[in-house]
Amino acid sequence: MANVGIRQVAEAANVSVGTVSNVLNRPDYVAPATLAKVQATMERLGFVRNNLARQVKLGESTSIAMVVLNVANPFFGGLASACVEAAERRGHTIVLGTSDQHPDREDRYIDLFEGQRVKGMLVTPLNGFTTRMGVTRNRRMPLVLFDDASADWDCCSVAMDGRLGGRIAVTHLIDRGRRDIVFIGGPLSQVHDRWAGAQDAVRAVEGVRFTHMETADQRMADGREAGMKIATLPPELRPDAIFAANDLLALGVMQALLATPGISVPDDIAVIGYDDIEYGASAALPLTTVRQPLDALADAAVSMILSEAADFSGHTHTRLLLPPELIVRSST
Repeated sequence: MANVGIRQVAEAANVSVGTVSNVLNRPDYVAPATLAKVQATMERLGFVRNNLARQVKLGESTSIAMVVLNVANPFFGGLASACVEAAERRGHTIVLGTSDQHPDREDRYIDLFEGQRVKGMLVTPLNGFTTRMGVTRNRRMPLVLFDDASADWDCCSVAMDGRLGGRIAVTHLIDRGRRDIVFIGGPLSQVHDRWAGAQDAVRAVEGVRFTHMETADQRMADGREAGMKIATLPPELRPDAIFAANDLLALGVMQALLATPGISVPDDIAVIGYDDIEYGASAALPLTTVRQPLDALADAAVSMILSEAADFSGHTHTRLLLPPELIVRSST
């Protein structure tokens, strides 16, 4: 039977609608025999509780929406998993969407989740705080961005200090004696903080050459393509170190370099990534990287959402930057 409601359940069980409502919401008010009979009737009829309607009626929700850039990227998968755990500890559930770096898809998920009356939204944004996000904020929807927020953004944000992360990564390469470093990653607008931090490190030491190689995306395939371009350069024109904007790029770069006769990692070219995904530590040549604290990011973001949901008008936005950690392995 399709679209079974509480009235159909009440009729089939020969009880009142109020009794069915009590079974759903206050089962301790119902006699055990009646409770068992109504529950058996629900099972037989295929009754599914309409939690959305209940949330609208009661003015509450236990669902928190999350939109990530690319759920296939292990970093974003790990961040989503950490948010699920942080929400579950607080009696809430994460519902997930992935924009796959399409602005219109990001907007569609925001539309969808707003229509579902979620308690708030966690977003890893494609282009920062957008007009569409401003609209949902004006409708009193709590919003937290995983991004290094601008001061005029009307939302909370939490992120790792990417500028510090970039500085740590390139300082490590310089300390290893590297003086011709390439930063691989793009679009640059998405990794500008890492690029800026890397430039800080370069400016602090004389004689370091630092260049940028743009990629269309941050997948392993993009890293392999960049690595092949470097591998085909004459030896005297190759860099002696690579800082990749994320671990997938770094692993792709290493695949290309290690497949090229006459190139050794790290002897000829050192490689450092960013994020510390699981694959990096277990690669054939374990990857040096800058670790993002996923559990701390998730815990802070979920706390911000629930704080704003509890007192939207009195809430003060928080912009939190967490410190990164250098993880040194064989690739440098």
